[in-house]
Amino acid sequence: MTAFLWLLRRETWEHRSIWIAPGLLAALMVLAALFGHAELSLPAAAAHAGAVGGAMLLVFGLPFLLAMIVHSTWYLLDCLHAERRDRSVLYWKALPLGDAITVLSKLVTAVLLIPMVYFATADATTLLIAFIVSLRTHTWLGVSLWRADLWLQLQALWLYLIVTMGIWYLPVSAWLLLVSAWARRAVTLWSILPPLALAWLERGILHSGHVAAWLATRRPQGYLSSAFHDLAGSLFAFADSVGGAGKEPRDVWMLLAPGRFLAMPSTWIGAAAGGALVYAAIRVRRREAES
Repeated sequence: MTAFLWLLRRETWEHRSIWIAPGLLAALMVLAALFGHAELSLPAAAAHAGAVGGAMLLVFGLPFLLAMIVHSTWYLLDCLHAERRDRSVLYWKALPLGDAITVLSKLVTAVLLIPMVYFATADATTLLIAFIVSLRTHTWLGVSLWRADLWLQLQALWLYLIVTMGIWYLPVSAWLLLVSAWARRAVTLWSILPPLALAWLERGILHSGHVAAWLATRRPQGYLSSAFHDLAGSLFAFADSVGGAGKEPRDVWMLLAPGRFLAMPSTWIGAAAGGALVYAAIRVRRREAES
């Protein structure tokens, strides 16, 4: 366990963008809150201050979520490839560290450490922006951001996203690791072409679409429909409520569907496929380092 923690610390030393990227994004958002200008003119918004405040907190966190996804993807494609490119893999192979623990440390960095850094940064940034908005507006809008239930729901949503996205997209993360361990150049191209080629060959030769259908389940729509209850309906309910229709939007607790997510066969089939791909990445790293 000590060696594994040191490997995680090593990733933060070698990849300083893990800290720098969310920090820069936070600085830009704080500057926008300080000097930007926006108007909110909804007829019934003040009557639904809690709903509007919750929506604003989600909007503040959305850029961090999108940046986290891009950052984790880039990291997975680069982490093992960079070791072979600069030959630093020879140094790490000389240490008493196995390929399995090294590859697993990089996987945990991508699916857990990077998201947690973005989560902590988003939380602090959202708190600071809420304070700035409260000082600048002096209206119900600033007050709507300071509700304990909204903040608790925001924390639960972030943690739920980190866990469920880590499980659901494990085969994607493991595939990117495998490509990073194997490809000598054009890692982004190699990460895209083989799955598309496999789906095309199945369609042309077997006249079936199982591969394409499975790949489709890993799209954002597949994840959202598996991990959440009626997300689209809740968004429409929110729009109706602030528009004066009198409907109350559902809160985060009613949107989360952990039981259904964990009970779905596709969740665990994907996790098993991810485990197999991680094992393949370990074997490939061992072979490439020895060659």
